Amino acid sequence: MVTIRIFGTGCPKCQQVYENVKKAVEELGIDANIVKVTDINEISEWVYVTPGVAFDEYIVFEGKIPTVEEIKEELKSYLEGKE
Repeated sequence: MVTIRIFGTGCPKCQQVYENVKKAVEELGIDANIVKVTDINEISEWVYVTPGVAFDEYIVFEGKIPTVEEIKEELKSYLEGKE
């Protein structure tokens, strides 16, 4: 199982990233733990610009709203590398 963290304070952009991640996970049919990180101190330990997305301990997107397709591509690539 992969843990996907979404970094943001809850603004519309961060909400969109959350929805896109959820949809990408559903479309790929993978088992993922999706976590919203809204605490400013914790966010600042991971990314400089929100929204941000991390797969386990790796920052994948920062300061942009990735599309569902971009998330799926990165997620597939990441999961293949873990095998």
